[in-house]
Amino acid sequence: MSTKNMKTTSIMSEETGLMNETNAQKARGPFSIRNISSTELVREIRIGWNLGNTMDATDGFGLSSETSWGNPRTTKAMIDKIREGGFNTLRVPTTWEKHLGPAPDYTIDSAWLNRVAEVVDYGINNRMFVILNLHHEEWHFPSYANEAAAIRILTKVWTQIAERFKNYDEHLIFEGLNEPRQKGTADEWNGGNREGQEVVNRFNAAFVRTIRNSRGNNPLRHLMIPPYAATSSTNAWDNFVIPWDNKIIVSIHAYTPYDFALNTSGTSDWRLDNSADTGAITYLMDSIHRYFISKGHPVIIGEFGAMNKNNLRERTSWANFYVKTAKAKGIPCIWWDNGIINGDGELFGLLDRTNCTYYYPDLVNAMMRGIQ
Repeated sequence: MSTKNMKTTSIMSEETGLMNETNAQKARGPFSIRNISSTELVREIRIGWNLGNTMDATDGFGLSSETSWGNPRTTKAMIDKIREGGFNTLRVPTTWEKHLGPAPDYTIDSAWLNRVAEVVDYGINNRMFVILNLHHEEWHFPSYANEAAAIRILTKVWTQIAERFKNYDEHLIFEGLNEPRQKGTADEWNGGNREGQEVVNRFNAAFVRTIRNSRGNNPLRHLMIPPYAATSSTNAWDNFVIPWDNKIIVSIHAYTPYDFALNTSGTSDWRLDNSADTGAITYLMDSIHRYFISKGHPVIIGEFGAMNKNNLRERTSWANFYVKTAKAKGIPCIWWDNGIINGDGELFGLLDRTNCTYYYPDLVNAMMRGIQ
């Protein structure tokens, strides 16, 4: 999701950081990862939840970034509640840009890296799958002119992340970029032009190469890569290049149908007996299967959701149908939760992070029934 739409209204040394690793992490040796394909791994992923507007928030300074968009500091109790609700996957959108030192090393602030690792471990220690990415970075505009400079930063940042998490097993998944696109242009959300698509392909290749050349379990790490903007538009998929590697997962974002799920000026109505409503979802899942899964490329819908428009009944019906249809095609889905439930923006809040309860338990239950 874009930074603009998601804002709310309202020194440790490296040595110290290593000392702060959890006992669970220390117990994982460099050979503890299962050597399985991503197709096999994705079958174990049921449904997931995004810790949105949190580690990816970009205001504040240092560790205060985490709470700079209005969400409270993440706790183990929050992630325990997510696991208790039936979600077995945690996506941790993370912005690194504000926490990097100068060129040419782009050293990640150790306090930030330690905090990210702490949040990751909340999921890992619950035996959840955890997806860690680069989110809201402003340096990776996919153009020919910017390509070389962006790949230098991407390589430096992912080299450091890979080293820190090198001993984690297959439950930790790296996602190279979030929605790489030509921001502020006419091609931002339309699937992109050929230049943007080609450069995103080369970003993905550099990411995969960086992780495969790193140490520990990373040569066997499962990696997620997006097409241009992580779009669900098939016009970008035709030029999407997937590296030859059996531990690659395609990352797609799909708020479908758009007018119901994401458009703040759209409709609050969605009906199971309306073929236009259900057909948009069926078409999406059929297309994903045809383009990717049928060719041996597993897919995760890394972001989905329908914002609150005082239409809980419609959202509940939609969510059940969405995840049921995705599951039938072997596609796990991860709910986008930005923590927001009030105002006139994108209201995707699901977990009350202060009280560790669900705002809409019926919605959670509908999703869990959908994946049965």
